[in-house]
Amino acid sequence: MALAVGKKQQMIRAIHIDDEPHNHRSLARILAETCPQVQILGQANNAAEGRTLYLQTQPDLIFLDIEMPDQNGFQFLESITPVRAEVIFVTAYDQYALRAIKFAALDYLLKPINATEVQAAVAKVQEKLLALWGKLQLQQLLENLRNPQQQPKIALPSIDRVDFVEPDQILRCQAEGPYTHVYLSDGTKLLITKTLRDFETLLTDHGFLRTHQSHLVNRKYIRTLLKKEGESLQLVDGSVIPISIRQKTEVLAALK
Repeated sequence: MALAVGKKQQMIRAIHIDDEPHNHRSLARILAETCPQVQILGQANNAAEGRTLYLQTQPDLIFLDIEMPDQNGFQFLESITPVRAEVIFVTAYDQYALRAIKFAALDYLLKPINATEVQAAVAKVQEKLLALWGKLQLQQLLENLRNPQQQPKIALPSIDRVDFVEPDQILRCQAEGPYTHVYLSDGTKLLITKTLRDFETLLTDHGFLRTHQSHLVNRKYIRTLLKKEGESLQLVDGSVIPISIRQKTEVLAALK
């Protein structure tokens, strides 16, 4: 898992949906100064933009305004049900809306927001995420130990959940900074909070090849070695993966 500075903290990938630009700036500033474990993936000015951003980024956390033009925050949540993210409402005072939020035991921030309340709300979200991921990962550890003859399943902690898959289900992995895109054989794509080096360590003994500083592939899904304009690999899903000069000798030897 990715770690933030200071205490061990799970990185939280977030989006902010609010129709007032100054609220975007205010929240971004407070998070940068007080909550370095929160990464803002993007901002949206209304529910329609928010849906697109949510589907593109699949965040852990949504900072959500309630009163917005066209659709309010509650209507936005209805439109993305089931909601696969934690939600912190950011709103001006509205007795009915706040009563509903409190009854559901959800977090909210009153405008104008302040750093102390933001920190407290983020801390609650982090506790929820860590508790969920930790419990599921422990269950998988025990299952792997109980069945040593079976191929162990790997925990893939992503945006709103932890997936457990066998190595054979992984087609390839592609680095994106401290994260890794994992492509599964059924067409699923996950953004995982592990580095590509982490995956190389886990998967080398399961037939995976590091072809490039940004790519790790499962040998069983390689279809073709392409030699035009330098070597590359075409996988069964049609994707073409480059072979770096540094990795070329090792990859070609493994394929022979």
